[in-house]
Amino acid sequence: MTGRRGLERVVDRRGLREFLALTDRVYADEPRFVPPSRQQVRRWWREGVPMYLLRDGATGAVVGRTTLHTDAALDARFGRRCQLFGLTEFTDPAARPLFEAIVTAAHAAGDRDVLFGPVALLPNQSGGVITSGYADRGFIDSAWNPPRYVTAYESYGFRRRFESDTWICPVSAGEDVDLGTDPDGAELVVHRGDVRRLADQLDLLREMLNASFAQLGYYTEISAAQLRRQTDGLAYLLDESLLLYLTRAGRPVGFVLCVPDISEFVVRVRGNLNLVNQLRLLAVRRRYRREAVLIVKGVLPECQGRGYQRLLSAALRHNLHTGGYTTLRSTYVGRDNPASAAQYRALGGRPLHGYTFYEKAL
Repeated sequence: MTGRRGLERVVDRRGLREFLALTDRVYADEPRFVPPSRQQVRRWWREGVPMYLLRDGATGAVVGRTTLHTDAALDARFGRRCQLFGLTEFTDPAARPLFEAIVTAAHAAGDRDVLFGPVALLPNQSGGVITSGYADRGFIDSAWNPPRYVTAYESYGFRRRFESDTWICPVSAGEDVDLGTDPDGAELVVHRGDVRRLADQLDLLREMLNASFAQLGYYTEISAAQLRRQTDGLAYLLDESLLLYLTRAGRPVGFVLCVPDISEFVVRVRGNLNLVNQLRLLAVRRRYRREAVLIVKGVLPECQGRGYQRLLSAALRHNLHTGGYTTLRSTYVGRDNPASAAQYRALGGRPLHGYTFYEKAL
């Protein structure tokens, strides 16, 4: 890399196009990388998320990109003022100049204690860096990067936080699900998703999600507005049999949300899920009903340890097999959460990608 420039904020659509186009070059002819939705990135930019480019000093070509943002809820969770960064991509020679520019910007802000990322926009949404399993492709809502990213972060002094693994499991018939009642006579019922009632069901899941994940160190509560933004367009993708929740005596106590894995389609359209491509996906969606991604699952804290997640997993396994799915992937599971990992092992699964976030004191 010849010469050095500071970060250049994206202030117009031309800059946004350059921001989006960087991954087309960094990951040219690399089908294992699944780009984020361009529509989501554009929405974040319109909402004021600060996005930056790093250019080569000699040619002016974009060689790195990042967001630089903050979140008061995550600061409160960590007990430190975090300079968050995300959507962070770079050519090999640009790694150190990009990190140096991020540090300079964070110092200029004057009130930050630590760098933390890459997150888009929070660790409970998406982001992260994979640290192993590079031969296996990425998938929607998860990361994929070459090994040089880990080398770049760690040689610059970043340290790992919230080490995790993604998982991959074969889908088999499994045993029949026998719900019945709890020992005290309370009825247990598994309910499935309904596109016509999706907004209500997602809000119900949000309440359980916030309660069941509150104990995780990186998790910040998701608001109704955030959930609407994160699941915008989910209805056209949803397989109703893969959104499940369990009620005990009529009260929702646990849930699991999977979606068909459309990663190969997203790669093909380079993350451009505009209306035309959504219609194209609808026309061929049966083609993407062979593999699925488990986005999130949980059980209310006061109901954990009663086998409810096992019941939901069995119901999900049955529905996957009945629906013709052959493979289930899962977004990252913390290595400090052995109970969740045990459920994947019980399905015959294995860790797919090592996963981490990074932090560096300022």
